Amino acid sequence: MACFLKLRDVSKSYASVLNAPPVRVLDGISLEIPAGESVAITGPSGSGKSTLLNLIGALDRPTSGQVFFEDQDLGRLNEKQLADFRQRRLGFIFQAHHLLPQCTVLENVLVPTLPGRPKPPKREAALARGERLLERVGLKDRANHLPGQLSGGERQRVAVVRALINQPKLLLADEPTGALDRASAASLARLLIELNKEEKVTLILVTHAPDLAAQMQRQFHLLDGRLA
Repeated sequence: MACFLKLRDVSKSYASVLNAPPVRVLDGISLEIPAGESVAITGPSGSGKSTLLNLIGALDRPTSGQVFFEDQDLGRLNEKQLADFRQRRLGFIFQAHHLLPQCTVLENVLVPTLPGRPKPPKREAALARGERLLERVGLKDRANHLPGQLSGGERQRVAVVRALINQPKLLLADEPTGALDRASAASLARLLIELNKEEKVTLILVTHAPDLAAQMQRQFHLLDGRLA
């Protein structure tokens, strides 16, 4: 049976100071995640959590080892193929929402649909999906507002909708609640769990928040470059 996401003996090192050996951040990580699962990756600051997420999301390449997505070896794809893979198959949520301040909420949501200049039927479908998702996260009446007119929690919900607009199979979240107050963080956590099920999207998130990690189906702890 095909495996949705698989890491095989993945390591990542970075060059250090002159004449010093490279610094190994990840050390021989092997992991399998089935489609539709929710997974939390925890660990101390500097343990390599974001590095691991970047390798899974094809934003970086491992020094050694392989990353497979639906049995496709991402290491065999060129940069253009990787960019297309990220656009069509993945959704990203970061601690900072990265919304365009000059664009409305709905325009921000539709930004990932712009590459490739979709034809009118696809544009209309994307618009309808964007409006439906904004209504789903409680932001229907904010569609024409600018990001500066929203609260922090509302901006992060817009970022979630933007990540889902292209119907990705995998949603990656790097400290999605890290910049939010307690109430907003709890609300976003519930939303991510609900959308994981409703959209049938696999969710992998990096977090320092034990409450958020505990709500995922599986938890992994990253320490000294290895997963437990």
